[in-house]
Order: sequence, then C-alpha cells, then structure tokens
Amino acid sequence: MLMNAASYDRIGAAREVLTVHKLEVPEPGPGEVRVKIALSAINPSDVKARSGFTPRPIDGFQVPHMDGAGQIDAVGVGVDPERLGQRVWLWLTAYRNRWGTAAEYCVVKADQAVPLPDQASDELGACLGIPAITAHLCLFPDGPVNGLDVLVAGGAGAVGHYGIELAKWAGARVVTTVSNDEKAELARQAGADLVVNYREADVVDRIKGFSRGIDRVVEVALLDNWDLDFAVVKAGAHIVSYTNDGRKLTVDLRQCLTTCISLRFLLLYTEPRQEMIEAARNLTAAMAGGALTPLPVNVFALDQIAEAHEAVEANVLGKVLIDMRD
Repeated sequence: MLMNAASYDRIGAAREVLTVHKLEVPEPGPGEVRVKIALSAINPSDVKARSGFTPRPIDGFQVPHMDGAGQIDAVGVGVDPERLGQRVWLWLTAYRNRWGTAAEYCVVKADQAVPLPDQASDELGACLGIPAITAHLCLFPDGPVNGLDVLVAGGAGAVGHYGIELAKWAGARVVTTVSNDEKAELARQAGADLVVNYREADVVDRIKGFSRGIDRVVEVALLDNWDLDFAVVKAGAHIVSYTNDGRKLTVDLRQCLTTCISLRFLLLYTEPRQEMIEAARNLTAAMAGGALTPLPVNVFALDQIAEAHEAVEANVLGKVLIDMRD
C-alpha cells in the first residue's frame, strides 16, 4: 500500500530538498505502533535538521517532523492490541527514525504515541511534543513550583506558552516577557500573571514590583537576557536554558556565587528517555484537567510543505501544522 509523504535525501533549503511523493506504508516493528497522521507539526528543530544547522545522518531518505497527532491503526509485537483505534499525540517521532509525521502514516515506539484525552483536539495534540515536554523538563526537575514565582522568557513562543500553562497548573505565579502587544495578549490568554515588554526601560522595575525575587527562569535567550535574569532572581534561583544560537556564553563567576544561582542547560535529545516519558504522562494529565490549550495554528497542505518550513524560518506567530486529514 502506498501513502502520500514528504521527504528529503540531502540537507539544504526547503524548496530545494523537500519533495512530496508516494512511499510504501511502513509496518510497525516490535514495540512500535503505526499512526495514521491527522496533523503534522513543524518545530524549529525540524527546520534546522533539514537545513543542516543540526545535521543528522540520512539513511536513504528522511520523512521530517518530530511531532503530530493521529490515530493508531496497527501495532507491532509486544504492544497491547487494545491500543488499536486510540487517538494519540506524538513526540520525537523522527529522532533516529526515518518515519516522521509529514506523511499519511508513521511508525514510532509505542510510548512515544501518547493517548489523547477525549476532549482534546488534534490541534492541541499536535502542538505539544517537543515544546511542551521541554517546558515540563525546564520547570519540574528542580522540585515543585507551587507557591513560587516563575519567569518564562518569550511567553508567546511554543515552549513559553506551555511553560506558562504548566507553571499555573502547578500553582506558581508567572511573569513572562514578550516583544509586542500581540504576543502580550497571547501570553495573557495562557494565564500569565504579569506580562512585560522586554524592550521597555522599566522591565526590571515592573518585575521587582510584582515579585520579591524570581525562583525559576525558563530561558529562551540566555545571552540576551542574562542581565535581566540576574536583576530579578532571588538567591538560590534556578535558571534553565533550552536553546542554542551558536554564540559563546561568558559567565561572571562572582555574580553567580553571590546569588547562589543554579544554571542548567536542557537539550531534549540528550535527556534520559524515562524522564521524557514521565513528562509526557504528566502533560496528558494536565491536558485532561483542561490546563493546556493549543497555540494559534497556521495550517498548510502537504504539497505546501516548503512554504510551511519557510513560515517557521520566518518566525511566524503560533504553530505551523500540515493537515493530513482526508
């Protein structure tokens, strides 16, 4: 049986290397499930892998995209057949696996296909994946956040959005930074208690007027926000950085010592697998409790995949999705 799929066999610009064509529908191996894809999500990491910023070996071809949502239609040996027909959200599908979500079907390890609560939309499921698991692993490994003050940098981004919602779900007060009024409104809708424009001169004063000291920082731009973070954190705060723009970080050790901060770096692909699985379970619990919402979505057809990748590269607001539904 053939399916429609997008793939690339070399790195390069989206319009030069991405093709849409027919591929054989893959069969699930032991411990795997096959998922009929409803929506395929595009993350910055998908674009970086395709463009060569974070190159990975290509074994013949690569169907891109790590995240998505769909329905299990086949199971491999060792997987409970009761999972057939189950709606699921997917994470890290294309990591060390040629079958990403930019196709009508993909195969993935069973624990990377996480049940979607009945009330959750495909759009919400597709938006989760890497951003939501990243937000979870930024927030919770250092202990509960109930009653703490959390600063989420870039509250209108995908990780920022779920950082806000998860922190609020867990009982924190949330401050977030954005760059304009449109993004500020998105951050407020996500539940942030204080939204500040980091381009304004009084940003530190506004945060200090709200909080006696930030306990946790979920940081999207560590080098750019270093001075701001240190101006508003309390002694013993935890700062977690989850991005890399290629620049080098020079640390003022005296500044770190006098504030007793903990600085942690997070790259999802190197995190212990069991921690990611546990994060996914907690995200599903938050979703079932109504704590998580989808980002604004920008929907493309499969034959528009190059344009969709370019939209991500242009930093379009919201989530870019490929609609694979009939």
